Amino acid sequence: MPEEEPHTIRIHLDRLLAERGMTLTELSTQVGITVVNLSVLKNGRAKAIRFSTLSRICDALRCQPGDLITHDPAESA
Repeated sequence: MPEEEPHTIRIHLDRLLAERGMTLTELSTQVGITVVNLSVLKNGRAKAIRFSTLSRICDALRCQPGDLITHDPAESA
């Protein structure tokens, strides 16, 4: 099996949840996504995210996609 290609996308779900005083379980309930799938996203192991999922997360956290996801090209060096 081929190795996973590295990426420089960072997910800031932990920070946003802490800032809003919300747990992963509460977000899961509001967004309709399993805690396991949110955990995969939170830990940077997700390979993709649907725009509909991203929209629901942003609605629940009252944020913009750029608050949740950033690109850090310095990490590819």
